[in-house]
Amino acid sequence: MYDASAINFRTLLFFIGVFDAQSFSLVARREGVSASMVSRVILQLEDTLGQQLFYRNTRAVIPTEAGRLFVEYARTMTEQLSEARKELQDRALEPAGLIRINAPVFFGQRHIAPWLTGLSTRYPRLLMELIQTDDYIDPHRDASDVIFRIGTLTDSSIHARVLCTQRYHLAASPQYIEKYGAPEKPEQLPGHKCLVYGGSSGPNRWLFRAPDSSWAHSPVAALLTSNNAETLLTAALDGMGMVLFPDWLIGDSIKKGELVIVMSDYQAAIKTEPQHIAAIYPHARHPPLNVRAVIDYFVEVYGTPPYWQFD
Repeated sequence: MYDASAINFRTLLFFIGVFDAQSFSLVARREGVSASMVSRVILQLEDTLGQQLFYRNTRAVIPTEAGRLFVEYARTMTEQLSEARKELQDRALEPAGLIRINAPVFFGQRHIAPWLTGLSTRYPRLLMELIQTDDYIDPHRDASDVIFRIGTLTDSSIHARVLCTQRYHLAASPQYIEKYGAPEKPEQLPGHKCLVYGGSSGPNRWLFRAPDSSWAHSPVAALLTSNNAETLLTAALDGMGMVLFPDWLIGDSIKKGELVIVMSDYQAAIKTEPQHIAAIYPHARHPPLNVRAVIDYFVEVYGTPPYWQFD
């Protein structure tokens, strides 16, 4: 049994250096120490592990089978120690400089912009750029540090902090319900006035399912189709018709009684796959301090569950 506490960070770096260079002298020159010191450190490591790590001769230092096995653990340990040290150093620093944020238009208006003053107050040295677009943004190609996006997460080349799963609700104003009544099941929708969001891929499909059932598409005849969610919301609040919208968009109107959820016995959606609200950023083993600070801030202000959701 060896004493792991006897193995320090510098010892591991010496070992990895000798493994890669197959030379004590090359590592010694690079580190500014004597070759005998490097050799002594490796001998102490071998004594600690109880294993010979290298075959030594006058021309080369050749790893043994034990050396080849241990180098993988050594690389993992040094990487983890380096990450821990960098994160601890970052905690002593203050986020500063430019952070480029990208978000969908209406989500950005509702749930990003109102919180930027608080973010600036917390980190006064942080400069912010907010670009709002509903177009697809590639974090590897576009000039964005944090991208708030809504959809199904499938790209393994990006990191994502999932904030919540988006919920959809069919809703209408009290005036509409008083005048036209409220549908109780999807089969009754053709007799109602529907306001439908239509983006670049066409009008949203309205999907519903009863408990323990599969999703089913319910065709509706749209009284109004628009690519602007605010326009449709305004029309719904005025009693023009019903909307199928996410909770973050209509949650405030529901809580105020300006809209009422209808067909509450059914789950609603526009896609069968779960739609997540997430903060994404390019793949990085150690994301920048500014990125972590901004994401952590919005996780805090949104809460769990997020403040716009309701039972």
